[in-house]
Amino acid sequence: MTRKKGAKAKLREHFLTNIGRVMDSEELREVSGNQSEWARRVRELRSEEGYQILTHNDRSELKPGQYLLEDAKPQPAFERAISKETRAFVLDRNGFTCQMCGVVAGEPHPYDPTRKTRLHIGHIIDKSQGGDDEPSNLRALCSVCNEGASNLTLDRPTSQKLLIQVRRAKGDDQVELLKWLIGKFPKKAKEFLDSE
Repeated sequence: MTRKKGAKAKLREHFLTNIGRVMDSEELREVSGNQSEWARRVRELRSEEGYQILTHNDRSELKPGQYLLEDAKPQPAFERAISKETRAFVLDRNGFTCQMCGVVAGEPHPYDPTRKTRLHIGHIIDKSQGGDDEPSNLRALCSVCNEGASNLTLDRPTSQKLLIQVRRAKGDDQVELLKWLIGKFPKKAKEFLDSE
């Protein structure tokens, strides 16, 4: 008896057979066979399995809803450390309501009425920016807001603050930032270098 593949396995296989090709959310929704859970499975591939699936937050040329896997080798991933009890506490504290757009769990989502709203636990200050898993740093977010808020804080630093932080950073960290910026803005980097 053959076992049916789950949505995450289907998405993993699809990404790995389409390395370097930009895919949109409709394609991934169809591939997963799961109309309401496909985005969550993509996040799990990134956060739990370490696949570097890029979005518009990572690359300027990608539009919202576009995804790209450049390399088949996963990177070390963050361990999920939020307990079921903490999740339940945060959801209850937030009234089972998205803290960004106000939609309630189980209601049709205003941006995608074909699916019911599912809430996730999101970090106010992301773990990649030094945040922790304490309830005071967690909030309920719908899947749409959670995807849009990944690795962002509510207060975005000004360019002046960023420059101060970059100047204070070690040389190796500055080089890593430069690599990331060139990867995110390859056309702008080429234009800048060509004008020098």
